[in-house]
Amino acid sequence: MEFNNVKLVKAANVYFDGKVTSRTFYMENGERKTLGFMITGEYKFNTDAEELMEVLGGEMDIKLPNESEFSTYKTGDSFVVPSNSSFDVIVKTYADYCCSYK
Repeated sequence: MEFNNVKLVKAANVYFDGKVTSRTFYMENGERKTLGFMITGEYKFNTDAEELMEVLGGEMDIKLPNESEFSTYKTGDSFVVPSNSSFDVIVKTYADYCCSYK
């Protein structure tokens, strides 16, 4: 899959000492998205806006708000994280992802 006619922000978003990075871009309609990559590790992310996370490669174990256990998401899977919340991530190898913000 590819995106056409986008506005790309040059600077990387770098988290957790470089273990998670992403690039922000905007679709023609103004929708904000990021393409990112995570290496092995455990992470906790906070959200401002609702996020649709699509796993493009690898896999990640996710514990969403109000869930007591982790669920595994692999290439081709997606999940939604509510706005103004947080979620836990465990990456055992790597995870390539696209995040769309509402």
